[in-house]
Amino acid sequence: MRELAERGLEGERVAGTPPARGRRSVTVNLAESPLSWLRSRGLVSPRQFDAGEQLREDYERALLGPQVTMRWDAAPRGSGSRGAPSAGTPGGPQLSAKRRFDAAIAAAGPGLADVLWRVVCAGEGLPAAEKALGWPARAGRLVLTLALDRLAEHYRLP
Repeated sequence: MRELAERGLEGERVAGTPPARGRRSVTVNLAESPLSWLRSRGLVSPRQFDAGEQLREDYERALLGPQVTMRWDAAPRGSGSRGAPSAGTPGGPQLSAKRRFDAAIAAAGPGLADVLWRVVCAGEGLPAAEKALGWPARAGRLVLTLALDRLAEHYRLP
């Protein structure tokens, strides 16, 4: 899916008009993840990409992302058994995905887990992640590739 938008190089959105004199803009695909952007330009290997995608899949299956609306699940019915889980409690697949995600983040290590979460799970671009973490410009890609290598080892990817 392609969702194209015109962006100024400073990060602000440029309306449908051409950029002002002296200002440059670029067309970006908003539906593309930062990790797939790096892969399409050869900045991460296919093994690193697969490790990141597996982490993102576990993150999404564990429902760890922010909830923007209320849950519309049916209210639990009184079944008479006290130990039965209610509709709001996580089930088996969700809990196992959460365990896999926690194990993968722990395997990456405390210094590398931050950039992994920001870029792979939260979908932040590298410049935004570098700024949020207080890193110098262009340091994020090196740290991200190290984190993805550790993640690939954890997942035992070929």
